[in-house]
Amino acid sequence: MLILGLDPGLATTGYGLVEGEHGDIRAITYGVITTPAGTPIGERLAQLHRGVTELLERYQPEAAAVEELFFATNARTAIMVGEGRGVILLALAQAGVSVAEYTPLQIKQAVTGYGLADKVQVQQMVQLLLSLESPPRPDDAADALAASICHYHAWRYTELAQNAE
Repeated sequence: MLILGLDPGLATTGYGLVEGEHGDIRAITYGVITTPAGTPIGERLAQLHRGVTELLERYQPEAAAVEELFFATNARTAIMVGEGRGVILLALAQAGVSVAEYTPLQIKQAVTGYGLADKVQVQQMVQLLLSLESPPRPDDAADALAASICHYHAWRYTELAQNAE
């Protein structure tokens, strides 16, 4: 199964594509989509939509895992991230890709075994699980890979449970 993980943001959206088969999982690609500060919001959202759409057209994933919005103390930032999530979800729906959404706690739990793991722990476990030469950077890309790993584990568990019946 080919899974695109996305860590939404307006300035920086992380993406990570993994392929999993028979319990083995490997990274295909990862990185970030960035939009320049100072650019009008509508233009930034359009750039984000184009970036996600290009990934979908190039790799044609079977599923996507999107990190849910985590509310911090800054409401303005949360609103901008929410707008970015909306554009991402629109691009996925337009491409007909099934979407699973996970909280940061669920993603960290699936990857590190500890829902309150810090960024370094997530990066190190993603490196280990995907046999990467170094921890994925920036954090947004590591978080996106972690989301895709989380979804692969959830999907694999469901498959195994259905086959056991």
